Amino acid sequence: MKFFVTAVVSVVLLAVSPVAAKQLGSFKDWSANAEGKGKSLTCWIYSEPVKDEGKYTKRGQIYSLVTHLPGEKVTNQVQFTAGYTLKKGSAVQVVIGKRKFELFTSGDSAWARNKKDDANIVRAMRSGAKMIVTGVSSRGTKTKDTYSLSGISAAHKAIGKACKVK
Repeated sequence: MKFFVTAVVSVVLLAVSPVAAKQLGSFKDWSANAEGKGKSLTCWIYSEPVKDEGKYTKRGQIYSLVTHLPGEKVTNQVQFTAGYTLKKGSAVQVVIGKRKFELFTSGDSAWARNKKDDANIVRAMRSGAKMIVTGVSSRGTKTKDTYSLSGISAAHKAIGKACKVK
């Protein structure tokens, strides 16, 4: 079910034009947005890495999302998009301070295994300074993306307010 909901979120986010989405604000290195009404309301925060490393020749868009879908009773859903197809069966590693998390992968994205892990990752993100995300492409290329967590708490608070999520 989580994969289905995430796939729906990904499609919704791809379909949302900058005109349709309401920007709730830019908070240092994170942006907060909302789109839709009622049960279709979706709120998310978004950031791109401040540094990306790896021996690759071409890479698509790289980003991190935390999404609320109150109509689906989904909160704090964490997603990382690598900008390439991840190695089948591989895991993405996320390190925030001394905390380490392992995420499952499908296609070009990675997600936490359950709601508890989502909540723990978001809690660590809100209290951390930087986040390092490592993955392996379908061709065996290792990448390391470093995200600034500056502004994430304010951005997360903004989507919580917009989606009426605590």
